[in-house]
Amino acid sequence: MKDTIPTAETASRRPEPAARGGRPRRRKLTFDRVTFFLAFLGVPLAIFVIFVLIPFGQAIFWAMTDWRGFSPDYNFVGFDNFTKMFQDDIFLKALRNVALLAVFVPLVTLTLALGVAVAITLGGPGKGPVRGIRGASFYRIVSFFPYVVPAIIVGLIWAQMYDPNAGLLNGVLTGLGLDRFDTFAWLGEKATAMPAVMFVIIWGLVGFYAVLFIAAIKGVPAELYEAARIDGASRLRTTVSITLPAIRDSVQTAYIYLGIAALDAFVYVQAMVPNGGPDNSTLTISQRLFNVAFAKQQFGYATAMGVVLAVVTLVFAALVFLVNRLTGGGEGESKKKAPGSKARRAAAEGGAG
Repeated sequence: MKDTIPTAETASRRPEPAARGGRPRRRKLTFDRVTFFLAFLGVPLAIFVIFVLIPFGQAIFWAMTDWRGFSPDYNFVGFDNFTKMFQDDIFLKALRNVALLAVFVPLVTLTLALGVAVAITLGGPGKGPVRGIRGASFYRIVSFFPYVVPAIIVGLIWAQMYDPNAGLLNGVLTGLGLDRFDTFAWLGEKATAMPAVMFVIIWGLVGFYAVLFIAAIKGVPAELYEAARIDGASRLRTTVSITLPAIRDSVQTAYIYLGIAALDAFVYVQAMVPNGGPDNSTLTISQRLFNVAFAKQQFGYATAMGVVLAVVTLVFAALVFLVNRLTGGGEGESKKKAPGSKARRAAAEGGAG
């Protein structure tokens, strides 16, 4: 029988308690462990159940009634409200409108925000250390300023700017010689009402996400960009191959938040076109819900619309996670590879190309 000489490695190892069959033995529930779980798991879970799950369950119940909102009397109607909803042409038009907002607003906003963030953090001189443009702090503040202004104020300001008779936009265009915009109603024409609303939402939100991406890009190791610069990779190639993979989680989170904001968009749209626009071209589900509840006093029917909007929002978030997972994102992928290895390979490929 050979003598075993202990080494520093074997001496530093602590034996793990094991039960029969080689499985690790369960830890005992001590007072410290119980209080820890109650404080950091039980309390948040209780808050979530009380303020999220229970109200959502109540909403599903009221969606199956004909409750009028200001009286205790109601009748249970089952799924009649949902059947009526999907036979309502106005609601279906509002559903199509929010689908357009959920597609275009996040895509355009994040593209512009990423461009601003890359220009501010990485758009400096092509020689020497990688750094942003001169006066980056000033541009960061200017881009963030629209987000500081409340959404209702932004909507009201732009409603005045879009005014066909005294609006600043028509005045500028007319001053440039475009006389056909003298009394052009940007929010009164079906072809321009929705793009005008989208522009205002994007203008109000792009600064916040630019600052978010700036913070994320500053967390990327500078060595990756320096290696890409040495290999001759262009700025576009560096952005696509290094920056985007490195801040992928931030982009996913931002896309979900923006999609939720676009699916609602009540404040912006209500401030500019409270009547839903020409032929309901800018009507959103939240506007339709508000009008049905408070103008027609059909709170049961309006609650059913709210349930559908919540389901649509959950489906949107699930689709974003699914697309991210199918395209190689997720925590599992990052655990398999060393941090920055994928970006280093991409930088090398960009330089070789």
